[in-house]
Amino acid sequence: QVQLVESGGGLVQAGGSLRLSCAASGRTFSNYAMGWFRQAPGKEREFVAAKIWSGANTYYADSVKGRFTISRDNAKNTVYLQMNSLKPEDTAVYYCAAVDHYSGLRSPEQYNYWGQGTQVTVSS
Repeated sequence: QVQLVESGGGLVQAGGSLRLSCAASGRTFSNYAMGWFRQAPGKEREFVAAKIWSGANTYYADSVKGRFTISRDNAKNTVYLQMNSLKPEDTAVYYCAAVDHYSGLRSPEQYNYWGQGTQVTVSS
C-alpha cells in the first residue's frame, strides 16, 4: 500500500524559504510520477510541480517557476519541494501525490495516491 507523508511546512516571512519533504513507502517508485499540489482556503487544488521519479525532467506551474524546485532522494525514498522567495499568495496546504500509470502531470485527477498535507503560511 502506497503511503505518502509530508513534512516541513510552517510559518515564514515573505521572501523566506521552506523545504517540504514527502516520504514515500509501499512501492518501488521508479516508474511513478510524483507531484506537489496546493490548496488555499476557498480555492481549488492547484498544480505546483511534478517529476517522474526516475527521470530528469521537472515541471512547474508558472506561478512558482524560478522559485520552487522539485527533487528526489532515491536512498531516502523522498521527494522534496524547495521553496524560495516565498510570497503571501503561496499560503496553502501543500500535498504530495503519486501515480503509477500517468498520462499527464498537472491535474489532481491524474493522481491516485495522496498525502495528508502540510500547512505553509507566508506572512507579509
